[in-house]
Amino acid sequence: MNNQKGEKHWIIPDGYIPPLSSGELLSHESICILNCNGQDAKLEVTIYFEDRDPIEKIPVIVQGKRSKHLRTTALELNGETIPTGVPYSIEVESDLPIIVQYSRLDSTQPGLALMSTMGYPLK
Repeated sequence: MNNQKGEKHWIIPDGYIPPLSSGELLSHESICILNCNGQDAKLEVTIYFEDRDPIEKIPVIVQGKRSKHLRTTALELNGETIPTGVPYSIEVESDLPIIVQYSRLDSTQPGLALMSTMGYPLK
C-alpha cells in the first residue's frame, strides 16, 4: 500500500492580485501547502506571465508535518515580485510529496469574495 500523501509537482493556472481593495480587508492570494512528511520539503515556485519572462525557482521550505500559507505577494527572487493587476500562473515543484491549494480574497467591492481550489497535480 502506498502511504504517499500528495504529489511533487503542482500547477495553478489562474493567478491575479487585484490592484485595489475596498474596506479593511486587503485583496490577496495564497498558496496553501501541506507537508505530511516527517522531513522539511524543499520547494521551487515558478511564476509565469502572459507577456514577460517567468520568475523561476523561488525557494520555499515547508517544515515537516506542517502547513504553510504563503501569500503570493511575499514571493520574491532577486528583488523581483509579482505585480498587482497582472494575470499569472504558478508552478510548484517539491522534493517530497505535498498537497497544494490556492485561495483568493477579492475585496475590490464591498461584497467581497473568497475563492479556493486545489492545485492540479502532475505525476
